[in-house]
Amino acid sequence: MKVNNEHYRTIWLDSDEAVKIIDQRWLPHRFEIERVSTHVEMAAAIREMHIRGAGAIGAAAGFGMYLAVASSFESSVDSTLEQAASALKASRPTAVNLEWAVERQLRALRQGDTLAEKKRIALREAQAIADEDVEACRRIGEYGLDLIREVSTAKQGEPVHILTHCNAGWLAFVDYGSATAPIYAAHDEGIDVHVWVDETRPRNQGARLTAWELGQHGVPHTVIADNTGGHLMQRGMVDLVIVGSDRTSVTGFVTNKIGTYLKALAARDNDVPFYVALPSSSIDWAMRDGLTESPIEQRDGDEVRYAQGLIDGDFQRVLLTPQDSPAANYGFDVTPPHLVTGLITERGIVEANEEDILNAFPEKRRGHAA
Repeated sequence: MKVNNEHYRTIWLDSDEAVKIIDQRWLPHRFEIERVSTHVEMAAAIREMHIRGAGAIGAAAGFGMYLAVASSFESSVDSTLEQAASALKASRPTAVNLEWAVERQLRALRQGDTLAEKKRIALREAQAIADEDVEACRRIGEYGLDLIREVSTAKQGEPVHILTHCNAGWLAFVDYGSATAPIYAAHDEGIDVHVWVDETRPRNQGARLTAWELGQHGVPHTVIADNTGGHLMQRGMVDLVIVGSDRTSVTGFVTNKIGTYLKALAARDNDVPFYVALPSSSIDWAMRDGLTESPIEQRDGDEVRYAQGLIDGDFQRVLLTPQDSPAANYGFDVTPPHLVTGLITERGIVEANEEDILNAFPEKRRGHAA
């Protein structure tokens, strides 16, 4: 996607020894690029959310493993890889893309005998992970475009109002995004679309990130408080809900940013289609019951107690709660399959059930899940 009319990915190789990422902590007020040169720095960047979003941290993990090899010695490469794999997988527990990318690198690296071979393999896999993420999101955009086109035709060209939650845009992936890919495709085709952007407390990824990237692309949008979605649906002001996913079970349970479940409930009560856009790298092929098995990250309560913003040109934090009030900060919730209208994947739109998902990805059937 473009920033001030210049194309960027969220992460890219800068040199043989470094990777660059868009540091999302300062958006929308400041656009900064960070240079990452070790797997330790990459794990910290993921943990502290310099880079975030399912596809983006998957790519970051892939490049983190490459950096681990690139900084190793022949005698210590295997132990360095073990340390890097553990550190990267521990940096964020919920998004399955991270663990998937690390394990993919480890499997590929077993093919190399020398340090030089391992370095070539790790670089190849890291770049492939990033490129595949881009292509998957592009195809998600094509399949989701059909849904938006149908609504636009039924409304005889009147604006199609789409509600999103959190940021499943290009900042959350390597390019295009998942939930936003159909929106960008529709906008570029000339369809009149308008996006309701949930602010997504406590870190406000919707208000800060989704609104910013939609604005960069020229897509009409309106930021709303998280609790406004149900009101809009009751009044016929939402045609589609499209959200992303950090981890979806093979049986269709969708783990996504906290608050997604409430949007799904409101959508069901008001007969609004609720779609989840995700690449197959976000599917957990071993998990069956998302309610009991999905890891739910609990972050520092200060993210709830404080808010950060721009005051007179400076980034400052302000306390929202009583000084001594504790805060719980659950990062994700789980939406059960019966509330999901469909999953928009790189292989088409499928129902949120095991049979339909495996029909789309037959290579993942038991005995072949990798």
